[in-house]
Amino acid sequence: MNRLGCARRALFHLAASATIAACGVGAPQEIGAFAPIDSPAAANSGESHLVASSDGTLHMTWLERLPDSTVALRYARRVGDAWDAPRTVTTRSDLFVNWADFPSVAVTSAGRLYVHWLQRSSASKYSYDVMLSQSADEGRTWSAPLRLHGDSSTAEHGFVSMLPMADSILAFWLDGNQTHPGGGAMQVHARSISGLGAPGTESVVDTRTCDCCQTAAAMSGRGPVVVYRDRSEQEIRDIVIARWVDGGWSEPIRVHDDDWHIEACPVNGPAVVAAGDTVVVAWFTGARDTAKVQVAWSSDGGATFGSPTRVDAGNPAGRVAMTSDGRGAVVVAWLERLSGDNAEVRARLVAPGADPGDPVVIARSTHARASGFPRLARIGERLFASWTAPGDSARIRLAVAPIGTR
Repeated sequence: MNRLGCARRALFHLAASATIAACGVGAPQEIGAFAPIDSPAAANSGESHLVASSDGTLHMTWLERLPDSTVALRYARRVGDAWDAPRTVTTRSDLFVNWADFPSVAVTSAGRLYVHWLQRSSASKYSYDVMLSQSADEGRTWSAPLRLHGDSSTAEHGFVSMLPMADSILAFWLDGNQTHPGGGAMQVHARSISGLGAPGTESVVDTRTCDCCQTAAAMSGRGPVVVYRDRSEQEIRDIVIARWVDGGWSEPIRVHDDDWHIEACPVNGPAVVAAGDTVVVAWFTGARDTAKVQVAWSSDGGATFGSPTRVDAGNPAGRVAMTSDGRGAVVVAWLERLSGDNAEVRARLVAPGADPGDPVVIARSTHARASGFPRLARIGERLFASWTAPGDSARIRLAVAPIGTR
């Protein structure tokens, strides 16, 4: 197994310490009502990604379809109660636009921005690369694009999660180097990218995974963890976790034995947050013909997990997002099906060893693919959410809710 070395481990511990300091156990919280706020995204936008940095800034990336049939990848930040003018990372005619596999932004503790996107590598339908660019001046200028992966075949590469360090990132993605042209399995790969743009050694985390479910990563007090949907030889597609242990990636273990047998990808990846030795994973499963959104807790850095808590209302479409409440609990968002094509984006507070809080409706929506995946971010005692309002002029919407002590 490839090793990142002592310098990389030092960065891991530095980032982990910052995460631990930001998340402590305190009084239980409750989510207030969500109220809409201005969105920097124009009409014909979607595929949002939302993160908060330690200085209280909200960062968002998204895609906009332009009249000339090109697509622009935009970035904006919200400082205080106002958005800066959106900035363009790239505009191209060959971006791969997908409702479930969308660009993202990561912000290091030094303030460096990293953004990834998907770019077609051939005329084949599912042939695209992961491209990465960074900015050291709050998004005013962006570095020349760098291909994240070493594989140059015309295969699929995507579903990226980026874990920020001091001034670098550790990126995870699904790599299709074995699927083209022989029809092998997708893999999870990992690689660090420094502030100078230099890629680290690419390592293989798992050699057989589900084809098109999102990955998610977090920094525990014991090092980085990555969660994703696995794929056994018997087509069991449960959520697993791999941990950085003693200079290499651990053998993945299942977060819970759902035993979901499905001979196709459900396009429904997990979410993860970590603080110290606590690692929390939220995910969707359809095992035994019962759709569920579940949350499980680990107190040993992800080595073992307790029994999951179900948080949905009985008919979820999944598409989970999660963030810490800053006091030892988490907020989980998901899409709950209603009658017909209708759905609601909902959120719920979940604390270890307690019943989940009352569900809160973020927005009315549909469970069509065009509604995308909701995103969550927290700044202090305010919870932000983004989602796509589908339709002829689809547009990203945002809302904010208070998180107050019960």
